[in-house]
Amino acid sequence: PEAVAERVVSLARDEAGRKRAGEAAHAAAAVESFDALAERLLRLYGSLSPKRRSPRAGSDPLAGRDWILVDLHMHTSWSHDCSIDPRDLVEHAEAIGLGAIAVTDHNVFGGALEAAAIAADRGLIVIPGEEMKTDNQGEVIGLFLEEEIPRGLTFADTVAAIKEQGGLVYVPHPFDRMHAIPDPATLHRHLGDIDLLEVYNARLLRDSFNDEALRFARKYGLLQGAGSDAHVLQGVGTGGLRLRRFDGPEEFLLSLRTAEVLRRPKSLAYLQSLKWVAQVKDRIASPAG
Repeated sequence: PEAVAERVVSLARDEAGRKRAGEAAHAAAAVESFDALAERLLRLYGSLSPKRRSPRAGSDPLAGRDWILVDLHMHTSWSHDCSIDPRDLVEHAEAIGLGAIAVTDHNVFGGALEAAAIAADRGLIVIPGEEMKTDNQGEVIGLFLEEEIPRGLTFADTVAAIKEQGGLVYVPHPFDRMHAIPDPATLHRHLGDIDLLEVYNARLLRDSFNDEALRFARKYGLLQGAGSDAHVLQGVGTGGLRLRRFDGPEEFLLSLRTAEVLRRPKSLAYLQSLKWVAQVKDRIASPAG
């Protein structure tokens, strides 16, 4: 540390050296755009930063398992803003070829349990989950849960409650500025707690929100998740992953290491159905007379 400090002091006193460095920077800026420089620095950071969870090149811990399609974010009629019956959800997911789904209702757990029970004698894997609204730091999804977690906890307490059940911490739409999201300090403080980050959410209005999440996950070596965030049946499967078939949370994490993010276009009928569901829910919540 003392040697570094002495070097810094000497550089600060070297006026000619600072001038040369400035001239070199201006010359470099003339031939390289800011975006190109940012990309180059990001690649450099990635090569130096330890990847906590990235697999070695060419490794596949679940090689030999079948590939399946997985949607990690969807809702049922247990959510206040969704009308999908859990049985309809399970049957539809099977019909469109999904191998696994995560049911993640808003602040309730009953829909996930109901869907899991319906799928128990089927080939579809149902991951019981819940999307909890924190006090002021956006939402957190718990996967492979056993019990309901209340809304309104701090981000840290929500994470702790998930871990206490042996669940996985999944941060959805972390940069969707149309809704409440965790601030950067919170995300950085909990990097070691986040098991996977949602890098594609099919319902987001701007692709840039998903792109930012993908850059963040790559920068910090986080496992990547994706899902439709479906609130109507037409939305199920519009986002997700292609990964190896898994059994339980540990194998699920292994399968994510070689997963491929899938993006599917949304139809106009799907977008219109979202508006229709919202209108119907509003009428039910506020009956005339």
